[in-house]
Amino acid sequence: PCLVRTVYINSLNHLLTDPPWTSQRRHFSALIPKKEHGKKRVWEQSQLLDVLEARIQQLQSDIVLDVQHAKVQFVKAPKSGRGASSGKSHKKISGERTEVGKTISKGGGQTGKGGGKDASASKSRWMEKLIQEKKTKTKKLNLKLGIEDKPVKTHTMVEKLERKLNQWAMSASPVLVQDNSEARMHEGVQLGVHCYLEACVFCGDIDRAQRLLLTHHRMISRRNLLNIGLYNVMMRVWAKKGSLNQIGRMFILVEEAGLKPNLTSYCAALECMGRTPNCSPKVINRVLRQMKEDGLCVEELFRLCVFRQDERDMVLRAIQTVEPDFQPSINTVLHTCSSPLVKDFYTERADAKYPKLAFSLEELRERFSRQLSMEQASTITIHSVEAMKPVTPHMAKMRDLLAKQRIVWHKALVGALRESNMILASITPKAVRLSLYPYLCLMDQKDYVDIMIQSLSNLPPSGESLHMLAKELGNRVHNKFCIRMKSHNQMVDKLSHIYNEYAELLAKDSKEFDVLPRERWWKLEAEHSSGPSLLGDKTQWPHTVVVELGTYLVDLMVKHMKVNSDILNPAYERKLIPVLYHMYTFRSNKQVGFIKPHPILTQMQQDAMETTLTFDSYVMPMLCPPVPWTSAKFGAYLLTPTMLMRTVVGANQHEILLEKCQDADLHAVLDSLNQLGNVAWRINQPLLDIIISIFNDKGSEKLDVPPPNSEAPKIPRYNQQDSATYSLAEKAHLKREMVKNKKKCSEMHSLRMDALYKVSIANHMRDEVFWFPHNMDFRGRTYPCPPYFNHLGSDVTRAILVFAEGKPLGPGGLKWLKIHLVNLTGLKKRSSLAGRLEYANTIMDDILDSADNPLNGKKWWQNADEPWQALACCMEIANAVRSLDPTHFISHFPVHQDGSCNGLQHYAALGRDVIGATSVNLIPSEVPQDVYSGVAQQVEEFRARDSEKGLKIAQVLEGFISRKVVKQTVMTVVYGVTRYGGRLQIEKRLKEVDDFPKEYVWDASHYLVQQVFSSLKEMFTGTREIQDWLTESARLIAKSGNTVEWVTPLGLPIIQPYHRTRTQMLKGTIQDLSLQITHDSKQKPDTVKQKNAFPPNFIHSLDSTHMMLTALYCYSAGLTFVSVHDCFWTHALTVDTMNKVCREQFVALHSQPILQELSNFLLQKYCSGLS
Repeated sequence: PCLVRTVYINSLNHLLTDPPWTSQRRHFSALIPKKEHGKKRVWEQSQLLDVLEARIQQLQSDIVLDVQHAKVQFVKAPKSGRGASSGKSHKKISGERTEVGKTISKGGGQTGKGGGKDASASKSRWMEKLIQEKKTKTKKLNLKLGIEDKPVKTHTMVEKLERKLNQWAMSASPVLVQDNSEARMHEGVQLGVHCYLEACVFCGDIDRAQRLLLTHHRMISRRNLLNIGLYNVMMRVWAKKGSLNQIGRMFILVEEAGLKPNLTSYCAALECMGRTPNCSPKVINRVLRQMKEDGLCVEELFRLCVFRQDERDMVLRAIQTVEPDFQPSINTVLHTCSSPLVKDFYTERADAKYPKLAFSLEELRERFSRQLSMEQASTITIHSVEAMKPVTPHMAKMRDLLAKQRIVWHKALVGALRESNMILASITPKAVRLSLYPYLCLMDQKDYVDIMIQSLSNLPPSGESLHMLAKELGNRVHNKFCIRMKSHNQMVDKLSHIYNEYAELLAKDSKEFDVLPRERWWKLEAEHSSGPSLLGDKTQWPHTVVVELGTYLVDLMVKHMKVNSDILNPAYERKLIPVLYHMYTFRSNKQVGFIKPHPILTQMQQDAMETTLTFDSYVMPMLCPPVPWTSAKFGAYLLTPTMLMRTVVGANQHEILLEKCQDADLHAVLDSLNQLGNVAWRINQPLLDIIISIFNDKGSEKLDVPPPNSEAPKIPRYNQQDSATYSLAEKAHLKREMVKNKKKCSEMHSLRMDALYKVSIANHMRDEVFWFPHNMDFRGRTYPCPPYFNHLGSDVTRAILVFAEGKPLGPGGLKWLKIHLVNLTGLKKRSSLAGRLEYANTIMDDILDSADNPLNGKKWWQNADEPWQALACCMEIANAVRSLDPTHFISHFPVHQDGSCNGLQHYAALGRDVIGATSVNLIPSEVPQDVYSGVAQQVEEFRARDSEKGLKIAQVLEGFISRKVVKQTVMTVVYGVTRYGGRLQIEKRLKEVDDFPKEYVWDASHYLVQQVFSSLKEMFTGTREIQDWLTESARLIAKSGNTVEWVTPLGLPIIQPYHRTRTQMLKGTIQDLSLQITHDSKQKPDTVKQKNAFPPNFIHSLDSTHMMLTALYCYSAGLTFVSVHDCFWTHALTVDTMNKVCREQFVALHSQPILQELSNFLLQKYCSGLS
């Protein structure tokens, strides 16, 4: 097809010029022929050119049909003569190497000495082969098209197709046809150059930035890869300097590149004129007139451009020079979301009771100042809970030793970084190579070293992969750069001013507002339009830059961080040894580079048991309410860059979709995230103290408190000298034990550190009120931004958290606390609410004993499914019943209402499946239905039937089929789990049953997964049909070369980022890294992932839509509401109200024609071009 022709044409072009962007640089010095081989080389080039020319001519005469997606622009190749010109496009191909092309062409006309008969015969054989290949291809194509093998008709068909192809070629602009690899890198190249220029400008190296841009501009082949944004970077630089000559020169370059100036270009020109004293009005008028001719409006400058520092004021000054009365209009019209699901929420506000916070205006402003200071520092150091242990002399000695070593390492790294920067600065930059030098000059060298030392403290004893460690270091540098960029752009003062006014909306001592947080912030930002934009330029560095920068820093650490070998044992010979080692290991049959700490460092860190932990500032909960999300690019933290939609690093499909959305279409989604983020939290101190006491003792696996590393199993070791005393079986056993214990030690360390981080952060925040800013994944499911400590965590972290705002229990609050406690125990799943309440009343003695003596009493709470949350609930109930009046008891405790297999609920509602809906509580019932027990019961009936038929495995399973065995598979089958995955889940559950014979585990799990799927198919008839339709639709869409997209009922656009894996090699000083990129939108979609993921992702998007609707309507009712996906939390007082809102919004959601709208969208999106 066309692509083949393109590849061969490019093959010839690559002989004349180096490809503009290539991941593996060629060293041309190795290709320069020596004198004695010169003539031979000329002949070889001539022969190769003859072959390629013949091949191109053959391909041009072939019948070429373009396949489904390829959009190829054709370039006419020379028809005769190796020196023939291919016109304008040939000049573009040759670029600055035209002379080289000419030299080769001249040489191509000679056979040279040593050519003679052999050369002629070789050429003849090639031509014969090509002619034969052409005949074969023509014959195959004729058969495919159903054409008889008649030369006249074939020739006519060829002529017709050639005429058609020529028409296409004539209509296409004569540009260079690039192969797939270059097309894929097009966007990546632009982003890489843009970030490089920005880094140069930020660190003041203007000459380097200008030189790079001009170098690319002069080389025609590389100029084609540039966009207007890259020229704009330099325009803004010269505008700051008031250099009209340079601005004019940049406009000339833009015109030469065949690009069109955009708003930012004209904004830079006007800014420059505003900075130039006595600038001629004629020049300004000329710019404004040109803008108008280009279809751009002056008002759009102030509405769409991102301003830094005083740029806006300078632009306005220039415009007012010729139009003294001009003032940019302020858009105060609030557009609302068009979804009918939220129409009432936005229009009927008379009865809305938007909640306030229990803080005065001054308190909120003071909290903002503290949060701003923490983010500006970008890191925070807190005390570890292990600091509560008594300090032994040995611990003190090790801490002192580590502190001294860090000073030595810090000094060594600063010196090494300074020296390496000097070397990089002195190297003459190559035309296409973007060095790391600007990225290493963004901060003081001390700041880079602090980041390296911080990563050393967090390195596990088993080490970390080089890729992960490099990515972590690179991202830290990027975050710090983004924060400094905002300070450099002078947006902090403006942010402070707007936030201080925004706080009036939330403060308890200010007037009532009838607007939402997003609306209030948007209005304040419009009123304070002067000065820099708050949005800023959030240009994410390419993943390759992040990893390459991190790898460079890791290399410095490995080379320059050393320690004396006798530091712990004076008996050893003293010599300097590296603290870190670079080694290789295997993961899933792939060799992976690893950075591992030396055992000396590990021993020092373990013995020191240091009392401080250093985190990035975004790891901590916020000390003030988050900035409301007002667009897809702005919200959450004050300064720390945050994405609205979490994605795989480097994926930009979601960002592009969100940018295409109208702002109003995202309002409901943004407002729900703001509602979740505005919920204030505090620490349950009595419970935290109990957890810390167990944590600092020996932990408890039963209570999910990981034990310390001292409790880890000992790794067996034996000397090589004694190996002769072991038999082969004993050696094999020792090896297995060693691997098993190493894995156990590594797992224990990971769990211990994770718990240490969570508990230490909670202890640091024990006297604070704090907030969790939220964002979402690409399906719309919401998550708190702080990664370690949040309410989506384990039983331990959930138990530690309570609402900062307290509400009286009221007449029904105590009842809901008791029911919630029974739910946490995992008992009475099939009992009604009244039955659960009655059970709670019968065990009041155990509840009170658990609250009073959690560690020394009956310990009833420890047998619950969620023991720590159960204990926290016991304490709340005890405090309530012992108060003077439980109805007036102020409760901060969150009560949960969990969905009954939420995915199946959505499927049952979509398919109007009555039997399925009954089993998942969508139909009223006196006793709550439990779908897991229902499936287990039906599977047991299948087993009994097979057992009677004499099936051995069915007989073995008698008495072992329980709710717990099938629950996980039933829960996840709706989210796309396969039979293979379901078998693994059931196998794991059976292994946990002590009495079950282990030799039958595989057979039993294989049998049970079949029965579970059969049971679900009978109970949920519509579910499987809908799943099959979604799967087949996704398969066809992916096969057509598209990724699956849809829009949620709230207007959130969703795209599945699953593409075929592309491997990219990244050169590094310490090691070359092979990056597996699965999100490259230029690659074909991964059909298997696209089709398997569509049903669960679609249900997840409906689940998140229902949660967002519930959040919005609870907010307007004045409720405190948070969610853990399908589990909704509120105060005990407002559980009934929340339940009512939850049911109403579920009905409203599924009253919409969801599947019909999805079908219409898919038909319009993917089938509109079909007749």
